[in-house]
Amino acid sequence: MIEQLQEKQRKLLHATKNIHYKRDAYDFINSDERLIALIGARGVGKTTLLLQYLSQFTLDEALYFSADDISIAQYGIIEIVEKFYTLGGRVVVIDEVHMFKEWAGHIKNLYDFNSDLTIRISGSSMLNILMQSHDLSRRIVTKELDTLSFKEYFEIKNDTILPKISYEEMLLNHNNLSFELTQKYPMLYKDFTNYLKIGAYPFFSTSKDDESFTSKLFNSIEKIIYEDIPSTNKIRFENLSVFKKLIYKVLASKVPFQVKIDTLAKDLGISEPTLYTYLEILDKTGIFKSIKKYSTKQTKKPEKIFFKNTNILYTLSSDQKIAIDIGTVRETFFVNCFKDIYYSDIGDFKVADTIFEIGGKNKKFEQIKGIEKSFLAIDIDTTTNKYKVPLWMFGLVC
Repeated sequence: MIEQLQEKQRKLLHATKNIHYKRDAYDFINSDERLIALIGARGVGKTTLLLQYLSQFTLDEALYFSADDISIAQYGIIEIVEKFYTLGGRVVVIDEVHMFKEWAGHIKNLYDFNSDLTIRISGSSMLNILMQSHDLSRRIVTKELDTLSFKEYFEIKNDTILPKISYEEMLLNHNNLSFELTQKYPMLYKDFTNYLKIGAYPFFSTSKDDESFTSKLFNSIEKIIYEDIPSTNKIRFENLSVFKKLIYKVLASKVPFQVKIDTLAKDLGISEPTLYTYLEILDKTGIFKSIKKYSTKQTKKPEKIFFKNTNILYTLSSDQKIAIDIGTVRETFFVNCFKDIYYSDIGDFKVADTIFEIGGKNKKFEQIKGIEKSFLAIDIDTTTNKYKVPLWMFGLVC
């Protein structure tokens, strides 16, 4: 059993040995913490990051396996790890851990009774909810791995390192920064347009063309709906069709979907509390990004729904043969550059105390005229106006 897993591990390590780019999350994974969970949506690069971490150990020191391997269901996580432990192994990496039904109890047991065992697990973004029920929250440290930022995409594609730019520095000095970067990297703006279509997921580098990338991403979305969601939530299979209806209803709106909870729940044939739950699940699994309206009052109602990245928007639109509105593409990119962002009646969005209006190169200031601390985020390579920020620059500070 162990030898079979080690053989699979060796093949995976060989396949990734030439991937030298390490994302920032690598240092977190490579820390002294005994138990770390790397969470995130399918396709964001969790497995590659874990294999990079593993590459520093020998096969006798560290064991990798994926919980969706059929042998794991046969033996169980505890039996496999304890067998490896008796052979002298002290590092275990378990990928897609949420695919094993009793994973949380097994991990808790291993942690409590093997004090010199280092454990790394990966899984769906919904794992945080399941950890609470097994009291893992005080034992485990989590790191969420997001899709590639434009900065990461550009660095991987061009084998280079862009300077780190803070949000404050970008707003203050974007005219000079955008000019200097586009002069040094003439392909930068063209790469940004490519990123919007096929650059948010690391497998862009192993896809032979755009069609291949789109196919991989579509399959990942299907697995999120039909495997990840039911494995981390008590949802019957027959109810999963509601998730697809909800996704395609948002897609069919072409412009950012404005949420009317009562109408939407009725259209989908579910209760309003259930709809809130489903929206939260689609947010956590990396398909939706829900935006609330800026208000001094707390509310759980999202004002608008965007897709988690523009790649999903392009992929699903292609599958349904739906024309894409470029304004929606721009706004989708922008909102996903921030964790805390609100829809605003003035301009388009509010980030902290700043208002942003999103648009193309001919966008005017009418909607934010006279508003202190406001900017246009413009889809252009560089500008000389201090209140017009090139849209792509927000992808450097994500």
